[in-house]
Amino acid sequence: MVLEKSNIPRARFEQLYRKESNSDTKERMLLVLNVVYDKHIPAQVARDLHRSRTWASDWLRRYREEGIEGLKDRPKSGRPPDIPQIIVSKIKNELLSRKQGWTTKQVYDIIVRESGIHYHHIYIYTLLRRWGFKQKVPRKTHVNTASKEEKEDFKKEQEKYWTI
Repeated sequence: MVLEKSNIPRARFEQLYRKESNSDTKERMLLVLNVVYDKHIPAQVARDLHRSRTWASDWLRRYREEGIEGLKDRPKSGRPPDIPQIIVSKIKNELLSRKQGWTTKQVYDIIVRESGIHYHHIYIYTLLRRWGFKQKVPRKTHVNTASKEEKEDFKKEQEKYWTI
């Protein structure tokens, strides 16, 4: 499989390769460097990169058709969110209004009240992280100085609060 040399000079391509921060795109650019500019066999380059020949031929085809932009990941549509963005903003504003934090049960109740959608309590953690909140768990600063009863009570604490 012979590829015609790209319009991009090798020095410019190497410069773009060095500036690229995405490791997957960088790996694809390395494939192109080896095959197009160094004239190596695509199957051998794929083997050196611990990839399949199909992977190499697919990316080389995209490079031929779309140029360097073809080596980058395309946006994926994915499943649309269940909660509309307006309601998400409303929920986030309500969560931000209270500074001491929220339990996942309280957040679940707000989501049901505002949107009518029921999520599993474990998914509430994922939503909160996605929305930029982090877990805030009360901790003693000097745990070793606490009495045994205080330590046991502290370990049994199940409520987890979330803040931004």
